[in-house]
Amino acid sequence: MIPYTYRNLVMGVDTKIPLDNGNYTVSINMDNAATTPPFVQVLQEIVNFAPMYSSVHRGSGCKSRFSTDLYEASRVTIANFVKADPAHDTVIFVKNTTEAINKLSYRLCNGNEKSVVLSTEMEHHSNDLPWRNKFRVDYVGVDINGRLSLNSLVEKLEQYQGDVILVAVTGASNVTGYLNPIHEIAEIAHKYQAKILVDGAQMVPHIQIDMKPFDSSQHIDYLAFSGHKMYAPFGAGVLIGPIATFKKGAPEYTGGGTVRTVTRSNVTWADPPHKEEAGTPNLMGVLALQAAAKVLNTVGMENISRHEVDLWKYTVNRLRSIPGIVLHCDLDPGKPRIGIIPFSLDGIHHSLVADIMSGEAGIAVRSGCFCAQPYVRKLIKLAQAQTCKKDKQSRDRPGVIRISYGLYNDFREIDVLIQSLSRIVERKDYYIKKYGKP
Repeated sequence: MIPYTYRNLVMGVDTKIPLDNGNYTVSINMDNAATTPPFVQVLQEIVNFAPMYSSVHRGSGCKSRFSTDLYEASRVTIANFVKADPAHDTVIFVKNTTEAINKLSYRLCNGNEKSVVLSTEMEHHSNDLPWRNKFRVDYVGVDINGRLSLNSLVEKLEQYQGDVILVAVTGASNVTGYLNPIHEIAEIAHKYQAKILVDGAQMVPHIQIDMKPFDSSQHIDYLAFSGHKMYAPFGAGVLIGPIATFKKGAPEYTGGGTVRTVTRSNVTWADPPHKEEAGTPNLMGVLALQAAAKVLNTVGMENISRHEVDLWKYTVNRLRSIPGIVLHCDLDPGKPRIGIIPFSLDGIHHSLVADIMSGEAGIAVRSGCFCAQPYVRKLIKLAQAQTCKKDKQSRDRPGVIRISYGLYNDFREIDVLIQSLSRIVERKDYYIKKYGKP
């Protein structure tokens, strides 16, 4: 399959949207790290299945049995997609990565005040905040380019002398697009009797993930990811981890579907994963998720990665020619990454640049700190960015602009992006006069 046909897989890529001048243009979405549009096949599977939609684990009717079988079969599809170990791992369906990590934080909470979770300086808030009120939390450092320091990881593990129970690390940064060496990190963590959680939200849609067999030193103990970032809307996500983790204790959410027996004085919990999925399951979301995984497998994760990195290289080369553009990431094309580029434009606030690109060219990018405020602030400081001041538009928050690609983006769209940014630079004095200095 050649890259230009990828656009045919995705809904809405040729949708026209209004500009500030009243004209219409084809929208260009370069904010895929936030949410991707849906695959055509995902929506088609939803429509095809809808007449059979019924309760899951709740009825003996034909539709209910069919829905239940499909729901349970989806666990196998998802496990195979990330090469989970079926003999030891369980697949738990949740709303998104944030819920998955919160769920794991409750299940690992052991009441031991000495227990340490190592997060990192490059994490999304969702892989930082859930740990803070349950464990001692420390942070693995990053180097001058913002890449994770394995030396810092080893130093932290040595420092805590066996008290680290989990290393919680992003597979791919949602700010810089850096890919972390998750298997090497796993090997290091396991040497110190710690487990590893990979936040796979930005990784799973863009490269092949292999959780490795349970008896491998490079085994990924826990993996979390979201459907809405992999072309599957309807609010389903995944937490994968050892069955043993979820056998002990009570789930943080209790109710229908979580129990085997209930009396006035006693509760016997269901086996995982069912005891972790309280209430009626999100069948449509799970159906969308497994359908998206099948499409990604058909395209081929290596093909997707190659195409998106080619887009990254082309964009970086073009951005370098624009005066005043500051790129806030390592530009070595040989380093592992996904298609994310953080940048700023000297003299114009990041939110204003994003607004102009949207209003004048129909280009959707993201501006701000992307739910990773400590990391972005560190990157800005390294780049010696100017401090943002308050003004009447409330453009007072530091941040950068983020381009993030999906498999359907193409080089023509990048040319439009470059034209838009070049025009903003040419008219910088006009925008500063109109909106004020940052």
